[in-house]
Amino acid sequence: MLETFRPEAGAAFAATGRAELHHDRPPSISVTRKQSILFVTSEIADYIKAGGLGEVSAALPRALRQHYDVRILIPGYRQVLSQIGSVEEIARLPASFGIPTCGLGRGMTKDGLTVYVLLCPELYERDGSPYVDPFGVDWGDNDIRFARLGLAAADIACGNGDPLWRADLLHLNDWPSGLAAAYLAWRGEHIPTILTVHNLAYQGIFERDRLQRLGIPDAAFHINGVEFYGKLSFLKAGIFYASHITTVSSTYAQEITRPEFGCGLDGLLRTRARQGRLDGIINGIDPSWDPAKDPYLVSRFSAENFRGKRANANNVRKSFGLGLSNGPLFAVVSRLVHQKGVDLAISAAETIVSQGGQIAVIGQGEPRFEAELQALAHRHPGSVGVKIGYDEGDARRMYAGSDFLLMPSRFEPCGLSQMYAQRFGSLPIAHKTGGLADTIEDGVNGFLFGAPCVHRFTDAIKRGLETFRSRQRLSAMRRAAMNRPHGWDRSASKYRQVYERACQTAAYV
Repeated sequence: MLETFRPEAGAAFAATGRAELHHDRPPSISVTRKQSILFVTSEIADYIKAGGLGEVSAALPRALRQHYDVRILIPGYRQVLSQIGSVEEIARLPASFGIPTCGLGRGMTKDGLTVYVLLCPELYERDGSPYVDPFGVDWGDNDIRFARLGLAAADIACGNGDPLWRADLLHLNDWPSGLAAAYLAWRGEHIPTILTVHNLAYQGIFERDRLQRLGIPDAAFHINGVEFYGKLSFLKAGIFYASHITTVSSTYAQEITRPEFGCGLDGLLRTRARQGRLDGIINGIDPSWDPAKDPYLVSRFSAENFRGKRANANNVRKSFGLGLSNGPLFAVVSRLVHQKGVDLAISAAETIVSQGGQIAVIGQGEPRFEAELQALAHRHPGSVGVKIGYDEGDARRMYAGSDFLLMPSRFEPCGLSQMYAQRFGSLPIAHKTGGLADTIEDGVNGFLFGAPCVHRFTDAIKRGLETFRSRQRLSAMRRAAMNRPHGWDRSASKYRQVYERACQTAAYV
């Protein structure tokens, strides 16, 4: 039987973020040997994804495994179990407080990456996404579902999971795994924890009356702990208790220390920045994003020969009900939500159409934006085409066939779409924020605009239209975009530096 922890034992730690070391592992962790990393995530593109986190969770561990014994922990959603193949149950993790018991399964990706899967049908084997039901409503027990994930991560790190493996460091991702750092702290464990914030706007906020069933000490419900404006925040717990915080671009790391982007956590994040415990590391993209090899494209091409773009553009036009044209093709590949500036794209559409441009849109999200886009397509038949939903092949051909990608996000921690577009020779037109500012060089491999308003956005679109009329300039910008470094090597190297600092700090705590 695995021993559960008592929250009262960690009460003093909850207020200070420190405690005495109470486990039998040596306090000093060598950073020269091949360390064990547990990458804790709520989604991975191999099996299930709701957004960019899924892509990162698939790519970053693979980029790191040359240097580390890196393994992934994910809930056993129905989609995961149906695709992963053989899963061996290697342990039972006991019930704690209101968190049910679960099995710990071990499986493997097709290319040999070890994946630990939480086997708990009552929590995870459901239709819908990792976070919401088929109607888009948050699961009512999301606190229990992801506390189970955090508690399992802490158990594995302490050697109470896989009898043959334990983690030297936990790499946590967003609010669903944030409590793992807290559970370790309340046990008095000094195992290093890195929390990557992919989007600060999603915090995992729940009512105070959930504390007891989650095993959270009363003393931790404090400004120096998990309390957030009278409620419980999983993300704040992770930021407060983790050894180090990273986010997915250097500009976003600076932005979130300011009130306008900090989502109520800017004060804590400023403190972490002053302590040298906050870094921004831009994401990379998967090597499959290669227009010379992509099997989804109807015609392949390269930075030396763009001719294949035309065939992909015509395929997109046909698929979206657009007329044949020699004019510019604009793409929108996005969640249809306010953050992504969908309303700005709708307002700017008249400018594009009046200049002979066409727009293809794919995505889903808020019903009002879905309806407004469909109405826009109805007003401009042959010039605006909309598909509600998402299809990987359509999206890739849109990046490959379009001349420009519209990305007027009000904030964007990193963004992957602009990098996909650049790799496929489509020039992003984007708001100068977060990862968009870090990956787009204005007038070189895309276009940036300042304030997120229609006037500034349409000015940037007009610059794009002027560039389209100059084939020489357009080709030069396409080549610059396609040749920009997009891989994970540099990002993985920076994560290694963060890991080393976190381990060195842990050795002296």
